[in-house]
Amino acid sequence: MTARTRKARLAKLGLGTAQFGLDYGVSNTRGRMSDAEAAATLQLAALSGIGVVDTAAQYGEAEDVLGRLLPKPHTFRLITKTAPLTKGVDAVESRARASLERMGVESAEALLVHSTADLMSADGPALWDRMKRLKDEGLFRSIGISAYAGDDPLGLARRFKPDLMQLPASVLDQRLIKGGVLTEIAALGVEIHLRSIFLQGLLFLPRDGLPERLSGAGPGLSRIRRAMAEAGADPLQAALAFVLGRPEASAVVVGVSSAQELRAIVAAASAPAPSLDWSSLALDHPLALDPHRWAAA
Repeated sequence: MTARTRKARLAKLGLGTAQFGLDYGVSNTRGRMSDAEAAATLQLAALSGIGVVDTAAQYGEAEDVLGRLLPKPHTFRLITKTAPLTKGVDAVESRARASLERMGVESAEALLVHSTADLMSADGPALWDRMKRLKDEGLFRSIGISAYAGDDPLGLARRFKPDLMQLPASVLDQRLIKGGVLTEIAALGVEIHLRSIFLQGLLFLPRDGLPERLSGAGPGLSRIRRAMAEAGADPLQAALAFVLGRPEASAVVVGVSSAQELRAIVAAASAPAPSLDWSSLALDHPLALDPHRWAAA
């Protein structure tokens, strides 16, 4: 891999910050990051040329942590997401403005609707209009939608014409790829960021380490890991190569629980892509593919 290709790959990486403010992820045994670990992670991200830092109003204290610890100056594209619509559109706007204050910036790259249920509610059009106003005011350069595969993301893209959409896709979860949805959304001129590329670390958990509610995914995960091993492919390297190679996506957001994990991701992203039959590695287990449903299972 040339130095130019490596630089482009790392610039396509985005750092998710849920662990900065929450004890998040089924495979996360460390809990919420300390400030010292978060600072080390941000410094490494900056030195590695990572392009995006992704956060949200609902990630606990993550925005405040960024405000305290972001390197100064930095070149990250900061993306955050809306608070719930339960208290009305005015409250969402107030919280979006507060997000900028918490992060210590006057403007950010993007504001995304965090819940498509809010967008599809009776107040959804008013919410979207308010976000447009915030963009027009120059507080956010883009507005968009964070959606799940079951939210009809193509329909949302056609209806609201967002600048950006954050969507789940991974070597395990190829639903939006095999269905051509990512291609169609990109053709509409929407910038696409991929998330959930490790399914909260599910790809790396041993079969006997799976939560009971996900035990049914065990045989499929074992088959996928065996196929990777037979091809001489490291699971981390394979997972990153699959999403970084997607032409529809301009960013790939990864969550980590330590600077050491990010260092491993940077190394794996810099390695040549393994030769694999990617379509054969998709996991057929609806619950495992939707982490937002795990708690209710």
